[in-house]
Amino acid sequence: MIKAEETKVVVGAEMEWGLMPDHWHLYHREIVNASQADELGVRVSSVLWEKIGVGGAVLPHYHDVAEIIHITAGQVKLLRDGTWTLYQAGDTFHVPAGVVHSVACVGDCPSEQISIFLPVETDVPSNSYFNTHLVEDVYTDKLGR
Repeated sequence: MIKAEETKVVVGAEMEWGLMPDHWHLYHREIVNASQADELGVRVSSVLWEKIGVGGAVLPHYHDVAEIIHITAGQVKLLRDGTWTLYQAGDTFHVPAGVVHSVACVGDCPSEQISIFLPVETDVPSNSYFNTHLVEDVYTDKLGR
């Protein structure tokens, strides 16, 4: 059920970094929680903005959801299939549910990432690319174009 009827803004500067237990120097800000996703009518468990401090790591783990991790700042190493590989800002990881993985900061400054946790379901319809519909030029005129 879609409940949201207006655009909401979450101001990053007003969000506090929370320490994630059971990991090393891992902090997060929850951008979208499950109830907010319900309001939007989308299937998302959580969307996190995460920061891994120098020498910190998301320790090896797995979960019952798929995860998409997009590195936005710094350098990291990713544990996948038992092997550590170096990556950097701009790289994205697609982690299936049940797969052991870990991300560790390897640079001399903290790394940051957006982690999207998606429920895994059987017999769901195929995904498709979204449609965009332009509106009248009243908005374009306000942009000075």
